[in-house]
Amino acid sequence: MTGMKLIVGLGNPGKEYAGTRHNVGFDVVDGLACRLGARIEQKKFGSLFSESFFEECKVLLLKPQTYMNLSGQAVATAAGFYKLPASDLMVVADDMALRPGLIRIRPGGSSGGHNGLRDIISRLGTEQFARLRVGIGVSEYPDTRDYVLGRPGQKDGELIASAIARSQEALLCWIRDGLAAAMNRFNERNNPASATEDKKS
Repeated sequence: MTGMKLIVGLGNPGKEYAGTRHNVGFDVVDGLACRLGARIEQKKFGSLFSESFFEECKVLLLKPQTYMNLSGQAVATAAGFYKLPASDLMVVADDMALRPGLIRIRPGGSSGGHNGLRDIISRLGTEQFARLRVGIGVSEYPDTRDYVLGRPGQKDGELIASAIARSQEALLCWIRDGLAAAMNRFNERNNPASATEDKKS
């Protein structure tokens, strides 16, 4: 296996956002970097960035350091620099339509209301890139800002931590075996909220 893959974790920079629901994309990529023996410390493309290898595939890890709703510029710049097609891109983001503990991989689709995905779609000019969505559960209040920027309680936190670890396995599977294999092995039904999630997809 050879080639190159770009994995982007979405979040907000700054210590005040560390550990929040909206930063699970950062958490997944940080954990993956540790597994690959990499450090996401290089400043490049308006991001924190690293290069490493997994089974002869070059793995580029990217954490945009703009705020969430401006993530697209960093992704488009990195993809353009390496001349990567959208098929070699995976974006990791939080998703309120999935209950905590679940992950879903999709080959493309709309932003589903996620500001980071919306900006990436706008900057790339396509919805056809893979995304791995990590469930954080839905807010009980109409204004979701405080919810996504808040930290989960112990029960949800443990479920999300489990999903973050499983997401890393799913990403390694994607690199090694491809998108279809990763979807088959790691996608789960979202009961009882699957109807909500399926309407978004």
